[in-house]
Amino acid sequence: MTLLALRPPRPRRSTPFTLSFFLTFLINEQPFLGLYVLAAGAVPPLLAGETGTLSWWLGAGTAAVTAGGLLVLAVRARTARPRLTAALRQALGPSAVVQRRRRGPWPIVRLMVLPLISYRFDVRRVANLRYGDAGRGHLLDVYAPRAGAANAPVLVYLHGGGFRIGSKMIGARPLLYRLAGRGWVCVSANYRLGGRLDYADRLADVRQVVRWVRDNGAAYGADPSAVFLAGGSAGAHLAATTALTAGGAPGQPDGEETGPPVAGVIGLYGYYGQADAGADSTPLAHLHPDAPPFLVVHGALDTLVLVEDARHFASELGRVSTQPVVYAELPGTQHNFDFFPSLRFHAVIDAVEDFTAWVRSGDAAGPTHRDAAPSRREDDPGGHP
Repeated sequence: MTLLALRPPRPRRSTPFTLSFFLTFLINEQPFLGLYVLAAGAVPPLLAGETGTLSWWLGAGTAAVTAGGLLVLAVRARTARPRLTAALRQALGPSAVVQRRRRGPWPIVRLMVLPLISYRFDVRRVANLRYGDAGRGHLLDVYAPRAGAANAPVLVYLHGGGFRIGSKMIGARPLLYRLAGRGWVCVSANYRLGGRLDYADRLADVRQVVRWVRDNGAAYGADPSAVFLAGGSAGAHLAATTALTAGGAPGQPDGEETGPPVAGVIGLYGYYGQADAGADSTPLAHLHPDAPPFLVVHGALDTLVLVEDARHFASELGRVSTQPVVYAELPGTQHNFDFFPSLRFHAVIDAVEDFTAWVRSGDAAGPTHRDAAPSRREDDPGGHP
């Protein structure tokens, strides 16, 4: 699995299923966990076996190669930060990236000791609040500072799953807890799933979530006028289309008023193609000059949604929109990279904080959108198409 994670075979088109994804996405984000499993499984037999035999050397060699591959995965994850920094500076200007103080070794130590834990003691989660009448499909969770918040910005996260599976409990937990720990109010929402629903039904659910935040967010210390939509995979699709059709924007499919436009959109490993037979079931059908700022982050080794598709969406949106489109293509990165705390996602969360801070500041002095959305490929560090 380690060798497959280093260079998975890529399909010719975006697909809802590849075996290489399911075998590699966890180990790609959690190489430290892989090292622990390797040590637990390989070291005792090697210590108990007779050294110098053919089987012992085969076992030792396999363990050494696997450990080396896992270390390469850990080192490769560190390439995300410079790519994100370059994308933010190109689209928003040099001042968009915060020069953070050194935080010491704590993030790496936490990832090594608690590789799957996102929970923070300074954040409270209010679970299973109802925003509609469709059972589990209309539930949401609120993450808020335990000490309380006032006029806090809001992040609404929509999970992935190909519009058929998924849950508000899966995806972006490190992001939700980090932002809530920094004073945000975060919402993770379910929406209706299954093959019998049209895309418009799911889009209506997301709009209903936004309305719920506007009507009820103040009770949790939220500023309903500062709402950012975020999502992974299919959730990024819904977030993008909702933002592009908000407030009676051009191309709105059903004419429904959704109130003030959202402040910005964060799309993580997003699918932006057609969701069903309807020609307007893609955010590409709703591009317009007044679109909000976008941050689009995608993995160069994504085996479910091809990076070329995300690159095309960012390019087309940047060509039309008068607002910045930040596009970051991360080397060695698979689908679902927001599921667990990792070195890579730690850098992505920093980029989300920088992007949202720039949007909230109202600073429009950076380069225009036509300088944004650089095309970066795994084999092209310079970003040339």
